[in-house]
Amino acid sequence: MDKPQFQTLNLTTASRQKHRRRSRRKVPATCNVKKIHRNGAVFASEEPDEKEVVERKIRALQSIVPGGESLGVDQLFEQTAEYIMNLQHQVKAMRALSSFFESLDKEKSECGG
Repeated sequence: MDKPQFQTLNLTTASRQKHRRRSRRKVPATCNVKKIHRNGAVFASEEPDEKEVVERKIRALQSIVPGGESLGVDQLFEQTAEYIMNLQHQVKAMRALSSFFESLDKEKSECGG
């Protein structure tokens, strides 16, 4: 296996200042920091790595779904679908209760109570 070879840089004062200015730029943590050009120069990429974006979304989903932290991706998606269905049933039940109590209040006000 070949060892990586590093090129020694000989920077003049002007190029050092220019390099310092460039190196102060902040790159978001989710970005793919190493983007190597054909000539061997390394640039910071502004585009987030697709794999990192997917991993971040999966971690967010794991934090939302109860018990999601201990699940694999396939199980997480199945559990997410089940969780969404349960939430929909809860919303439906709450709407039914709400309309029931509204109708009770309406009858109460019509009867003078």
